[in-house]
Amino acid sequence: MMKKANRRVIPGFGLSMGVTLTLLSVVVIIPLASLAIFAANMSFGDVIETITRKRVLASFEVSFITALIASLINAVMGVILAWVLVRYDFPLKRLLDGMIELPFALPTAVAGISLTSLTADKGLIGGFFAKFGVKIAYTRIGITVAMVFIGIPFVVRAVQPVLEKLDSSYEEAAAVLGASRRRTFWKVIFPEIMPAVFTGFGLAFGRCLGEYGSVVFIAGNQPFETEITPLIIMSELQEYDYASASAIALVMLAASFLILFLVNLIQIRNSKILKGGGSGA
Repeated sequence: MMKKANRRVIPGFGLSMGVTLTLLSVVVIIPLASLAIFAANMSFGDVIETITRKRVLASFEVSFITALIASLINAVMGVILAWVLVRYDFPLKRLLDGMIELPFALPTAVAGISLTSLTADKGLIGGFFAKFGVKIAYTRIGITVAMVFIGIPFVVRAVQPVLEKLDSSYEEAAAVLGASRRRTFWKVIFPEIMPAVFTGFGLAFGRCLGEYGSVVFIAGNQPFETEITPLIIMSELQEYDYASASAIALVMLAASFLILFLVNLIQIRNSKILKGGGSGA
C-alpha cells in the first residue's frame, strides 16, 4: 500500500530532472552565458569604459527612472484594479478582466505605434494635453506611459489571487471593533497583500527595464534625453560590436537578477511568516 501511495504521475526523478535541466539550459542558461562569453573578449578596463560612456549612462538614467516611476504607478493602480475585479460585480466584468491580459497578447510594436498615435500632439489624448503645454509623446512621460501599459498586468495578476483568498472574517471583526474602512484596509488587508504587491512591482520593474518594442516608437530616441538602454544595445549590434552590446546588456542582466533576488527574498520571508502564524495557531 505504501508503494502505491508513493507513486508519481510524472516519470522518475532522474528523467524529470534531466528534462528540466536540459530545457533550462537551452532556454535560459546558454543564452545568458553567451553574454559573458562575448563580454569576455574585452578587458575589464574596456568593459568599464563601455558602460560608463556618457551616452550609455544617460540611457541607464532614462531606463531606470522611467521604469521605477511606471512600476510605482502600476503598484497603486494594479491594487485598485485587482480590488475592483475581486470585490465588485458589474456588467462586462469578465471582459475587463480579460483585457488585463491584453499587453501580454498584443505585439509590442503594435502597442508602441498605437500609444504614439494617441499621445502625439495631434492624437486623441496628446492633443488635449498639448493645449496646456504638456507634451507626452517623444518625452520621458511617453516612455512612462508605455511602461505602465506593459507592466500593469503583473501587479494585477499578483494581487488578485491573494484578495480572492483573503478571509472576510478579519474585516468583519475589525468593523465590529469600530475600525473605519480606511483603517481596516491599512491594518488588516494591506499587510496580507503587501508581499504580492512587492512581487508584482518587481516583475513589472524588470519587464519595463528591458522593454524595447512598446517604448522605442514613443520615446523619440533623442540621445541624452529619451534614448533607452535597449536601443543602445540594438545600435551596438547593428554596428557588429557584439562585445560592447554584451557589456551593456550584462548591466541590465545584473539589475534584473537583483530584482528577482529581492522578490524571492520577500516571498520566502512571507512564507516563513505564514508558517509561523499557522504553527502558533
